[in-house]
Amino acid sequence: MKRPEPVAEVKSRRDSALAALVEAVPYIQFLGIRFDRRGDELTAWLPYSEMLIGNPSLPALHGGVTASFLEVTALIGLAWSSLWDDLEAGRIDPALVAAGQLPPLPKTIDFTVDYLRAGLPRDCYARAKVNRSGRRFASVQVEAWQDNHARPFALGSVHCLMPEDAGDGGA
Repeated sequence: MKRPEPVAEVKSRRDSALAALVEAVPYIQFLGIRFDRRGDELTAWLPYSEMLIGNPSLPALHGGVTASFLEVTALIGLAWSSLWDDLEAGRIDPALVAAGQLPPLPKTIDFTVDYLRAGLPRDCYARAKVNRSGRRFASVQVEAWQDNHARPFALGSVHCLMPEDAGDGGA
């Protein structure tokens, strides 16, 4: 009988894979977005920075920053859910992922943002929920909040084109 892997090795493998995924998108570093992983659940965190303010007289976060934060959260959440499944099933070599050899990322088809209230000059958090993920199409909902998770300031709906699987010949 095969012994289970030590928890520290499993955690390290998962954290390395997530770091490689996040580092593959330079805009994430530009905005300063970080991701906190608890099991298979991700929470995005956008630390406050003065450069994120769009209206200094309120002050309020720029709407483009809010939209970008939602879209990045949705795409990384969707990519992570696929990568997680492949890593756990042994279909992808964790060492290659940690070295930056990632499967292609999903591409946005359309994106809708509901601005519920102004984003205040403070840290933001977001979480994506994959509603459907098939071979060609995926649908993801994402919500962003600041001080109170039950009081989101923006919601997003993203439809994505999933990358073609190299193994199916594009069929």
